[in-house]
Amino acid sequence: MAVRIMTDSTADLPPALIKELEITVVPVYVNLHGRSYREGVDISLDDIYREMVDNDATVTTSQPAPADFAEAYRQLMKDADEILSINISTHLSSTCSSAIKAQELVDGQGRIEVIDSASVSMGTGLITIAAARLAQAGASLPHILDETKRAISHTHIWGLLDTLKYVLRSGRIGKAKALLGSLLAIKPMITVKDGEINPAGMARTRQKGLDKLVANLESFADIDEVGIAHSTTPDEAQTLRQRLSTVLDIRRIHLSRLGPAVGTHTGPGTLVLTLREKLPAVENAIVNTSKKLVELPSRHLPHMSIRPLAR
Repeated sequence: MAVRIMTDSTADLPPALIKELEITVVPVYVNLHGRSYREGVDISLDDIYREMVDNDATVTTSQPAPADFAEAYRQLMKDADEILSINISTHLSSTCSSAIKAQELVDGQGRIEVIDSASVSMGTGLITIAAARLAQAGASLPHILDETKRAISHTHIWGLLDTLKYVLRSGRIGKAKALLGSLLAIKPMITVKDGEINPAGMARTRQKGLDKLVANLESFADIDEVGIAHSTTPDEAQTLRQRLSTVLDIRRIHLSRLGPAVGTHTGPGTLVLTLREKLPAVENAIVNTSKKLVELPSRHLPHMSIRPLAR
């Protein structure tokens, strides 16, 4: 029985991998100047970031409608028997809810499973890539589901922001703290834990922030694949990829563009680094909870519990 894999555009998957692995991507909606656009269909990422930088535009996102997922299900069911949809964390968006509601609209047309990736950007992307590889290899849906759930707990993500401006605009931290951060020219860092975005310290300079990202990755001994997503700094992302090629085969390091689900809240200049560990054999599958990130400065950002990104 053929199994097809799908996700939403918050996974920030590179177009070449989408094509190679036959992944279906349902776009989220981008709201700009009173109009709604489908990400990557009606509006490009260049257009979005240009509006943010040149016109200081406020950009928001909203999840795909159940009808959007239902249409994607119907198209896939033309040549598939089963579908697995892997989506952005339910703590960050209602996208999973739309995917689940869409099951009722195509009831009886095949087995459809929806899973919460507990991540975002290339975190969701790397989990989806692993599932798609299994599907292409002919694995059964129950096996892909089991391996996907294991991959979720072995996927890690960190982000480096260039400015606090957009976080302030989103109401994530107080104005006084944002002003202090601007005066100090600090570079905030974030991570995803249990499906929620949390502060992960700060760096005094951009280079020190990049070094921390690399150190975080190097603290893991057995890496399967890596994702690097940038909002507006492709050369920097490529340089980071080359730097990481001393740790991992460069063919396993994927470059992508950071989409609006995260980028509109963190702003231009954001760089996100994600890794997925190699999964241990099932009989020895013990999650190592003792692994720690590199030590960060004693200063900490104030609470930055991120509100839902794509509702």
